[in-house]
Amino acid sequence: MSQAGFVMGFVHRRRRGAELFLLVIALAVGIGAYAAVGIGVEGEVPPDIVAYGAGLAGLAIACHITVRMVAPYADPILLPVVTALNGLGLAVIHRLDLAYADNPLKPHGLPHKQLTWMTIGVLLFIATLVLLRDHRVLTRFTYTCGLLAIVLLLMPLVPGVGATINGARIWVSLGPLSFQPGEIAKVLLVIAFAGYLVLHRDALALAGRRVAGIDLPRGRDLGPILVMWLISMGILVFQRDLGSSLLFFGLFLVMLYVATERAGWLVVGGLLFLGGALVSYQLLSHVQNRVNIWLDPMKYYDQTPGSGQLVESLFGMAWGGLIGRGFGGGSPERVPFAESDFIIGAIGEELGLTGVIAVILCYGIIVERALRAALICRDGFGKLMATGLAAVFALQVFVVIGGVTRLIPLTGLTTPFLSYGGSSLVANWVILGLLLRISDQARRPAPQAEPTNLSGEAPTEVVRLA
Repeated sequence: MSQAGFVMGFVHRRRRGAELFLLVIALAVGIGAYAAVGIGVEGEVPPDIVAYGAGLAGLAIACHITVRMVAPYADPILLPVVTALNGLGLAVIHRLDLAYADNPLKPHGLPHKQLTWMTIGVLLFIATLVLLRDHRVLTRFTYTCGLLAIVLLLMPLVPGVGATINGARIWVSLGPLSFQPGEIAKVLLVIAFAGYLVLHRDALALAGRRVAGIDLPRGRDLGPILVMWLISMGILVFQRDLGSSLLFFGLFLVMLYVATERAGWLVVGGLLFLGGALVSYQLLSHVQNRVNIWLDPMKYYDQTPGSGQLVESLFGMAWGGLIGRGFGGGSPERVPFAESDFIIGAIGEELGLTGVIAVILCYGIIVERALRAALICRDGFGKLMATGLAAVFALQVFVVIGGVTRLIPLTGLTTPFLSYGGSSLVANWVILGLLLRISDQARRPAPQAEPTNLSGEAPTEVVRLA
């Protein structure tokens, strides 16, 4: 068949039936894992399995119905993969909650709290799809989103508002409510970066000087990347948050490269990152501690702050081997923050290398489908926004899993949809809503022009978009 015939024969399919079928499989994963935890730890199916399964299934079906009604051409893969990850995360958190039952120093009721946060995230996901019918509307709020993101990033530094937890000042406490404003800021920054780069990418793409076959940017155009570098260094120095610093600077660098297609920006950004990392290592004790633990974790096992949780996680994953010990067969509670920063270590111990690879593949599918939406999107803003949201997941997963497996120095980010934490879970569900909105716009049939004469003799005609 010729290329023209292939294009003429292309049919835009909604694929909502395929999404529903995959959702059933995803729910089987989540509910089955929850039941397996009860059998493995207590020897019986959890007594609340029906209520839990109904709640999880109700949330998933509500998402599916919303997508079917307001975003019928959206990607059919993203929602089931996210549901499977969220369900598995709830099961692992339930496993840890049972292990913490006899420890008064550990929090309790974690799965119920996480399910509540998931409900809030799903409600915001539905609100995003219902209220945002066209993602291009967000271009009007480019600088507003940028300003709000900066305000949110500075909030933890405000006396009486910010709180230091586990050595990082990234929390904000407002009465009984505490959250990480950086999780909201990352969504706003993607919108701000996409809107800014769409307007200024031509100027940023101009080459300044060619060195070693690479077109380096002009000096006058270095302002945006220098500003983001200073912001990321400020987060590292004042908030002691290595993970967010890497995430925000890497996010901007990826979007800048995609917008301009200039490798010179990667060279400049890489040199700035390397220089900042070396200076931070020389001047900041907590950065030195992270690097030293990364290089020789056993040396700092009994120290404070030390490498105890990293070493225990590595021992657990080694004990899990290829197929794991099974739910209830390991001891993931030995890791101090197994429910949040080290949940991938708990999965590696009880589900083995096979379970970890399956989780990584799920994240790979999310990133691939987001990039696919970016490729077929018809507007530059949507392309950059989908690319930025894909980069958020890719960078965050790389930084977290890389730290837990000792590929890179350990940071304090959470694993999307798996780790315990309301701020991260809610923000990631909003990101999913934005991705589905962009993919719906990109996959739906293009408007057809229907010329209609105003009258039989009028030289002017009206073109209506069907």
